[in-house]
Amino acid sequence: MTAALPFSTLHTSSIPELKLLQRGKVRDVYELAADTLLIVASDRLSAFDVVLPDPIPGKGEILTAMSNFWFAQTAQACPNHLLSAPLPGFLDPALYRHRSVVARKLRPLPIEAIARGYLLGSGFKQYQQTGAVCGITLPPGLVLADQLAKPIFTPSTKAGVGQHDENISFDQVVSLLGGALAEQMRAATMDIFALAQSYAETRGILIADTKLEFGLTPSGELLVMDEMLTPDSSRFWPKQSYRAGSSPPSFDKQFVRDYLETLDWNKQAPGPRLPTEVIAGTRDRYLQALRLLTQGP
Repeated sequence: MTAALPFSTLHTSSIPELKLLQRGKVRDVYELAADTLLIVASDRLSAFDVVLPDPIPGKGEILTAMSNFWFAQTAQACPNHLLSAPLPGFLDPALYRHRSVVARKLRPLPIEAIARGYLLGSGFKQYQQTGAVCGITLPPGLVLADQLAKPIFTPSTKAGVGQHDENISFDQVVSLLGGALAEQMRAATMDIFALAQSYAETRGILIADTKLEFGLTPSGELLVMDEMLTPDSSRFWPKQSYRAGSSPPSFDKQFVRDYLETLDWNKQAPGPRLPTEVIAGTRDRYLQALRLLTQGP
């Protein structure tokens, strides 16, 4: 069971007591010690790799609660970066308690590890053009949101803020990481995805795809990091309303993407402002996913 969240709003963190190492699309990363980090999930929202100007109140708290749930659920499949150390006492608990974690400092791998069980988004566009996704040839005649015969690993580059990820083949991952590490990351991704899909379906949710990030400890151990299986990094569909051939209703930021597609916007920064109803609708979908996945019936 996940406790009720208080929903503070934080667009950009400010912790003068700590050294800021990175301000990402959503997370701000601070140095706690030589080998530990404080990771703060803000309420920023990115779409098409552009950070939008309007925060989604409470989004960082929802993401943190969901990630922590999945990290615990999937530890058997792959260890993760979380540590059980308490948060620093100088943090404002009302603002930071539910959106911050202490984690191991890792060497991030320059790959977005993506597992797909259904065909949507950039994967569907690539399939339409080439009949394949990330070098994996798929059967002809698949339609939007079709379920694949078995999930596939479709990695991409890890772009910086304001830049766009690009789908790459597994051979390109091997050239970047080496064969053994590439195989290990692919296996961990698919194991986590299979476990999560199986569990989520019992809660009435289909996980269409998800994006994971990995890093290495100084000794070379592979750990999953950053976030896990959230509405920011996954597509969550209500099982009862899924139909192949159309974009299903969702509990993720596809709701925002669909709105942005109606605008005359070139998907370059700066992003457009969001109407109040889109902000509220996004938060409601994120919160519904959290409740369905982590709370009792």
